[in-house]
Amino acid sequence: MNYRLYPNRFVRHVLSMPFIYWMIMPSIFLDLSIEIYHRIGFKLYGLPYVERGKYIRIDRHKLEYLNTVQKINCMYCGYVNGLFAYAVEIAGETEKYWCGIQHARMKGMHIPEHHEGFAEYGNEEEYQNKYPEAKA
Repeated sequence: MNYRLYPNRFVRHVLSMPFIYWMIMPSIFLDLSIEIYHRIGFKLYGLPYVERGKYIRIDRHKLEYLNTVQKINCMYCGYVNGLFAYAVEIAGETEKYWCGIQHARMKGMHIPEHHEGFAEYGNEEEYQNKYPEAKA
């Protein structure tokens, strides 16, 4: 709760609230879209479903020492941050299923954990060895 370290920014915090809470609409749309894909696509591919409950956690609102606004904020963050992590996991499982080639290395680029075991970018021999059925 770093915002509490900046009490002189109260007006800025209040002004930012509509922009933060507006994100609930596209988040719900993402949730519906990703879940439809997840349930249909993964079934067709024979992939196990990603466990939603491991990502979306809405529990901090039960803490009695938080005020009402803090509880609402905690519910929002638990949902939205968990949803984004859930969507990333579903996308990663999809990428493992369909691709298996790392991206070109760029300084400072985040390398997802699910890329471990992927063929190195630009290494045709490794690609052909890992995925012999992919030969043209």
